[in-house]
Amino acid sequence: MDDVKLISSLRATRFFRDEPVARADIEAMVEVARWTGSARNRQPWCFVAVSDRRTRERLSRLGQYAGLLAAAPAVLILLSDAEAGADTEFDLGRICQSLLLAAHSRSLGTCPVTLYPEANAVEAARLVGRPAPWRAGHAIALGRPAVAPPGRSAIPSGRKPVAELLTHFEPSAR
Repeated sequence: MDDVKLISSLRATRFFRDEPVARADIEAMVEVARWTGSARNRQPWCFVAVSDRRTRERLSRLGQYAGLLAAAPAVLILLSDAEAGADTEFDLGRICQSLLLAAHSRSLGTCPVTLYPEANAVEAARLVGRPAPWRAGHAIALGRPAVAPPGRSAIPSGRKPVAELLTHFEPSAR
């Protein structure tokens, strides 16, 4: 699959089949993602894979849009050191995108979720055995996609054209 096709075909999956996600698939995703760059190559992250139903249900209550974590066969928790610096959130965004694309290339569906406010990120880390200084501000619902129930999505689809997003700045000669 070419690069644009891989990225443009990635969709958030909110409905999953009731099938476990193979440990080997999760490990392969992390193998790909660990090559993601980070500021000063600090790699300020670690991951915890959760398949236990009770833990997924508890995680699903730790954010306004986290409810789908209970229904996903697996949840990948993205953890960062709370004292790692301001650029860590940017690095986590990069690692999350790498994980989503690695899963997509394996025909797995994903949906990233933010666990907030901060007390929820701290509680999520504690739930998966990574207390302070770790925090779990983000998680990825993971599994084989199921057919979504009928109905119209409230989320707009499509993308803005490049011409609307990009301006070329060229300072005039003086």
